[in-house]
Amino acid sequence: MNYLIIEDERYNADLLKGLVEKHHNTMHLLAILPSIQESVDWLNTHQHPDVIFMDIRLADGLSFEIYNQVHIQSPVIFTTAYDEYALQAFKVYGAAYLLKPIVPEELEEALKKVTEFRSLTSTEDVTGILAMLRTQHKKYKTRFLLHYRENYKVIAVKDIDYIFLEYKTVYFKLLDGTVIVVPYSLEELEEQLDPHYFFRVNRQFILNINSIESIQKYFNEKAKVILKRDREKKVMVSRIKMPHFKLWLDR
Repeated sequence: MNYLIIEDERYNADLLKGLVEKHHNTMHLLAILPSIQESVDWLNTHQHPDVIFMDIRLADGLSFEIYNQVHIQSPVIFTTAYDEYALQAFKVYGAAYLLKPIVPEELEEALKKVTEFRSLTSTEDVTGILAMLRTQHKKYKTRFLLHYRENYKVIAVKDIDYIFLEYKTVYFKLLDGTVIVVPYSLEELEEQLDPHYFFRVNRQFILNINSIESIQKYFNEKAKVILKRDREKKVMVSRIKMPHFKLWLDR
């Protein structure tokens, strides 16, 4: 059985690949595609696989856009960090999905659903899912209760300067300079924080709009972000992320 992974975070793609190979050694990975455009190009020039794992949020937009450009002939298993409204929409339309972090039992259930019943998600289904997502009023986090120095500390979202990943651990850097460990992945935080104020610029950083002092052009269509309170911190925006980053800055 051949499969395709559409996922812009290589770490997550490798985790999924490892999980599939561990429990299904007869499955063969054809490609890992990190963007809408690369997915469209690949699907337009190759035979479609037996199943596609498709992350909802890619660097250049929502993966649902692929359906507007390609007639997908494969069953799709959507992958997402926790979003109660997205999960509700998937259930209504019978779409197969996996919740990150993916566990073997849920992978087995999703694969069984799409391989036994060849359930295809149509363009009409995707339109319906998007309509449900847009009509739901999503509430984003305003504060976090975290462990801090053997106690608990309430962290207001407005006090977060930026978020970073270092040695597989996620931290909040607060406006007062405090650094505190966070028991969430960057993917989970990306779903929980208001995208009007927070943007994930790469695999290591989520920035608050108010943390940015300036943006410097870099080679190969990249950019370097200068932070107001950590000017020496190297924060790069990839070429793929740049168009979306510019749109976010210009809201």
